Formats: sequence, structure tokens, C-alpha cells
Amino acid sequence: MARNLTPITDKEAAAALQKTIAQVEINLPLYTHQCQNNSSVNNIYPTCANNKWTTGFWPGEIWLAFERTGRPCFEAAGQTLVESFVDRIENRIEIDTHDLGFMYSPSCVAAYKLTGNERAKAAALKAADHLITRFHEKGQFLQAWGKTGDAEYRLFIIDCLLNLPLLYWASEVTGDANYAKIAQSHITTCLKNSFRADGSVHHTFFMHPDGTPSHGATCQGYSDDSFWARGQAWGIYGSILSYRYTKEEKYQKTFETALRFYLSHLPEDMVPFWDMLFTDGSDEPRDSSSAAIVACGLLEAKKYATPEKAAEYETLARQMLQSLSKNYAVPAPVPGAGQLLHGTYNKHTLYNTCVSEGIDECTSWGDYYYMEALTRLVNPAWNLYW
Repeated sequence: MARNLTPITDKEAAAALQKTIAQVEINLPLYTHQCQNNSSVNNIYPTCANNKWTTGFWPGEIWLAFERTGRPCFEAAGQTLVESFVDRIENRIEIDTHDLGFMYSPSCVAAYKLTGNERAKAAALKAADHLITRFHEKGQFLQAWGKTGDAEYRLFIIDCLLNLPLLYWASEVTGDANYAKIAQSHITTCLKNSFRADGSVHHTFFMHPDGTPSHGATCQGYSDDSFWARGQAWGIYGSILSYRYTKEEKYQKTFETALRFYLSHLPEDMVPFWDMLFTDGSDEPRDSSSAAIVACGLLEAKKYATPEKAAEYETLARQMLQSLSKNYAVPAPVPGAGQLLHGTYNKHTLYNTCVSEGIDECTSWGDYYYMEALTRLVNPAWNLYW
């Protein structure tokens, strides 16, 4: 499955990580007492309140920088942002969503793991408690958006696989198995319905009121039957993260099938277009964040693979990261800039329901996962936040 691209070396990965840390440092004055928007505008992030699903990724970058350097400026900024997330969960600010893992794992779970911050731990557990209120017994899934009980929103999306680690973590630290039970119930439903036979994924899946499956669709991909690149990446990384916690063989097999599809639809530089319906020769925008997410999944999967397969996964991840670092990374630290150029948040088409935003821009999750993937190479023993 490997391509002809030269893999990034350890020395190059360390240099690329150091460059990302310099970008984090130059951004601290901008985004310590405010949050970073979900995507950039002309490659510079506006500030925002802590009321978006994406605001946990920037604190995740800060904690990665702190781990690498041990510098007090990063810890202080991370702890300041923890208080913002404490306030958010206690005052229930825009939390009627499944995205509580995206918000609280790289911000508060990370802070607790690295510094023992008990307020961060309590906030993350409250987030987990709220997340499980979105679980539907009929159908066995976590509702993605909207108020629970609203028939219009009897749906789940592939992204939720990255919210499940918050629940596995909550079971570990509390001893309450119910969190993990709900996580496993959701992924079981997701594997049955969100993954097509060829390994591609539906972005969205709707359920009937009686809990039986209705149909797959998209809100953010090109069309219902296309292959949204970030959704494919969530399916790849999310399935192997659930394997990490459960060692359920079917999750590992899902990872392999979804990865095989992904690799077969990549352009030559291994960074996909925003929908994998498009490939070399297209003038559609890329989504660099998708490759960064998949690189993290590959480096997680190598831990559980045979030596031959582990070497293949690592080579693929190094090739993707070489392509990202050489052709997609922000050239030099600039106040307000991100880490990765050429991401795509939403692109509206005749066949989806999203509003165009963040097209050919930096994305907060792309920045974070790029840093995480480099961290995994530089420190193979890294204790992940998920």
C-alpha cells in the first residue's frame, strides 16, 4: 500500500514539531483568554468565545507544546483555558451536542493527565455525564445534534467515534463501567450502519423512531453516495481508538478495511481532496486535516499490528507527514496563523446541507492532529489524550 514518497525522518519530524511549538508560542497572547475559531480567514484565526465544538483543539496544541518543552508559559496558558472549559460545562454553554469528547479530551483530560488538575478532571467527567444523556436505548446510539427527543435529529455521525474515548476514560477513572458500555453500544451500531461494504463511510446515519436503521446521508460531503475525506479519517482513527480500549477484533478489521479504501482514493501526494470522489487533476480544494488524522490512526494501529504490518503503517504515516510538512505546513510562525494550510471545513454543494466555511484554510483540528502525529513519531511512548 505504500507510495513512492520519501518518509519523514526522526530528525525532520523533530524539526517540524519544534516549528509547530514556535507557532503555538507566538499565538499564546491571542488565544489564552479567548478561544481560537474553528477555521482561519485568509490563514489567520479570528478569536471567539468558548462556544464551538472545536475549541478543545487549541488547548491540545498547548499541552503538546508543554509536554515537549516543559516550559511554564505553556502550562499556565493551558490551565487558564481549563477554567474556561469548567465554566462552559457548569453553565451548559452550547453543549447539546455529541462533540464533548472533542472539547474536553485535548483540553481537560490532557490537563489532568499531565498536571493532576482536579478541576479539569471534574469538568471532563461532567462532560462525560452530559454526553451519555444523548444515548438512545432504542437504536443504541449517541445523538449527534439537537435536543434529545427531537424526531428530526434521530441521527448519528461518523465523527462521534472520536468522542467515545472520553467515555472509556471516564470508566477508567471512576470505575463505573456504564460509560464504556454506552461507548461500545454506539460503535456497534455505527459499524453496522455507517461503514459501507467497501470500507467507505456515510457521514450521517438516520434511525427510525423504533430504533431500526433508516438511511445514510451526508451533511458535509459532496453527496450522499460520495466519500467525505474527513469522515473517512474519523472512521479510521476512531475505530482503532476503540480497539485500544476494548481489543475487540472487529474494530481492528474495520480500521483495516476503511484504511484500504482511503489509500486507494488518495492523490499522489497522499493528501486527499475534501471529498475522495475527487483525485489528481481536480481543481477541488484539499483537506490536509484528513491526512493528519489518518497519520495519528496509523501510528496508533502499529502498536497492535504484526511487525510487518506495523512497519507498513509507520511508513505510510511518515510519508503523509513528509508531504504535509513540506507542502502544507505554514512556512514560518506568524501571529494568528495555524499549523497546516489547505484544510476544508465545509463546502456547500447542490447535494449537501452545510454552509461553506473554511475552504482552503487552516483548521483547528488539522493543526492539532498534525502536532499529535509528529509527537507520536518523536515520542513513541506518548500517552495520548484520547
